[in-house]
Amino acid sequence: MAWKRFLQLLKKERFYPTSCPSCGHQKEEQMPTDACQYFYQCQQCDVILKPKPGDCCVFCSYGTVPCPPIQEDKSCCR
Repeated sequence: MAWKRFLQLLKKERFYPTSCPSCGHQKEEQMPTDACQYFYQCQQCDVILKPKPGDCCVFCSYGTVPCPPIQEDKSCCR
């Protein structure tokens, strides 16, 4: 079973671009694998991003793929 879990972790995307809706700046960020990230500060315009309504974190709202817990069909926020 540990081997199967290891393979799942390798497949899970952890780095991907986030896009600021205010200025369009993109930066590749590392997602936490076991927690939600509620706030993210754009490095170009300094705006603080929060999740959109219905999303669990800023990665689900402004990234190109959902966060790791959602990728695994698990609840993100506990």
